[in-house]
Amino acid sequence: MSRHIQVTFDAHDPRALSSFWRDLLGYVHPGPPGVDLPEGADPLAAWDDFLARVGVPEEQRNTRSAIEDPDGHGPRLFFQQVPEDKVAKNRIHLDVRAAPGLQGEERMAALEAECDRLVARGATRVRRYEPAPPMSAGFIVMTDPEGNEFCLD
Repeated sequence: MSRHIQVTFDAHDPRALSSFWRDLLGYVHPGPPGVDLPEGADPLAAWDDFLARVGVPEEQRNTRSAIEDPDGHGPRLFFQQVPEDKVAKNRIHLDVRAAPGLQGEERMAALEAECDRLVARGATRVRRYEPAPPMSAGFIVMTDPEGNEFCLD
């Protein structure tokens, strides 16, 4: 039997980092427990209202955040606030399939376009690896706004 996983990120700003990954992956912020969000409602605003209503102090309202695959296939991503800085390279990172089915220059152009979109949202481009068939189709190494490494693959 396979298992479902949740990927957890340590973060200084869980809300901002979860919003970056939401935009990157096409995920959504779920609404608070027991709250039916109307179509088009902002789930983060609903969380602010919910946390205020249940008495969570304002300075503790950005200690956690989560995003989910709206289709229910991908893992849930959880972001938790930590005081320490990231000090070394990740021992695990995510490969984001940003050019499925494409090859060669068409693939690399799609990866470059996604890279540009993400840099505009706070990511940093680290380096590009050219295609090296048959072992690699080419990819771009990046970091999110808090320095977590990932690849556009």
